[in-house]
Amino acid sequence: MANMEAKNLSLNYGQHLALQNISFELEGNKIYGLLGRNGAGKTSLLSIIASFQKQSDGTLTILGQAPFENAEIMQQVVFAYNKNYKEESEKVINLLKGIAKYRPNFDMEYAEHLIARFKIPHDKKMKQLSKGMQAAFDAIIGLASNAPITIFDEIYAGMDAPTRTSFYEELLKSQEQFPRMIIMSTHLVSEMEYLFDEVLILHTGKMLLHEEYDTLVSKGVTVTGRAEDVDAFVQSMRQLSTQQLGSTKAVRVYGDISEQQYKDAAMRGLEIGPITLQDLFIYLTEEGND
Repeated sequence: MANMEAKNLSLNYGQHLALQNISFELEGNKIYGLLGRNGAGKTSLLSIIASFQKQSDGTLTILGQAPFENAEIMQQVVFAYNKNYKEESEKVINLLKGIAKYRPNFDMEYAEHLIARFKIPHDKKMKQLSKGMQAAFDAIIGLASNAPITIFDEIYAGMDAPTRTSFYEELLKSQEQFPRMIIMSTHLVSEMEYLFDEVLILHTGKMLLHEEYDTLVSKGVTVTGRAEDVDAFVQSMRQLSTQQLGSTKAVRVYGDISEQQYKDAAMRGLEIGPITLQDLFIYLTEEGND
């Protein structure tokens, strides 16, 4: 079972602070959703985990060891992202066989199943594939490698909707058959949130939150009813947004709601409904809501 810990992790690019004092712990065979707006630092963090670069400050340990230039640990991590294949003349199947040599858990039979499912021609050169097929090929590397820590960095870019759906289905099947720690960065929050066991949100290079998915989404609710009753109920709560039509008002709020508050809402004739992770993400990462 993989475990990972970051303490006060920072990364500088010259004068630019890409990551600032990030700390977190990841444990177990879970799917972690890594969310953040453009420039939040997602790829920078993932590249450190994958040993593509070293942090400027702080520590990162995987299985109790620093991963950078650590061959034993690096072999336990696969970083799947959209590569540039415009100069790659190797054929699809040959390139996969070459990758398999360096991945001790690589399942070639499963990789060939995925090639068929994503309708990628075996005998075409990589540079001849469409962007969507190249993205699917990168996803195959991550899925078939069966690495204890598997990272997908916005791997869906270029895939059409049916291919993305197939990828999500294969991801869940693969996780069931070969459980491991999976970290997925994405902008497609509403489409992918059902995959996540836990969610990490980066904002301007800092860790905004890290919570279990169910706990996080349970903190966001929509309170609907007569405007005066809604206003009285939510007055002390953190309000995300408000909509009103006539005398009916709906307010989205964020924070823990007690059992007694649910009873009070029912007594006032108010409805309390869920809101999506995407709605929470958008609000929590808006300027001024830090």
